[in-house]
Amino acid sequence: MGLFAGTPFDRPLRCEVCEELEEDCTCPPPAAEVIPPEKQQLRVAVEKRKKGKTVTVVRDLADQPEVVAELLTTLKTACGAGGTVKEGVVEIQGDHLSRVQDKLKSLGYRLRK
Repeated sequence: MGLFAGTPFDRPLRCEVCEELEEDCTCPPPAAEVIPPEKQQLRVAVEKRKKGKTVTVVRDLADQPEVVAELLTTLKTACGAGGTVKEGVVEIQGDHLSRVQDKLKSLGYRLRK
């Protein structure tokens, strides 16, 4: 007899919706909740990096990888510069503070000073 025999931990996990075993469940995954831009308040700043490089940084984005990737593409196109996402923070190469702020406002985001 095992340590967890007869307890809920001894039984295989089942789906909460269809009551099938998790391996056999065909239920669609729950939809991710998307936070609209109007409800997000972002911080935009220019930072200096190694060797005098400047980077425009957008912080406090909601943790939504698809939306963040789309926003990065939009900002890179608007600024005509490269950029990346690191740890949920959008970084655009160069000092593009006013362009990024204007683009974010036109998309409906609120900006913090």
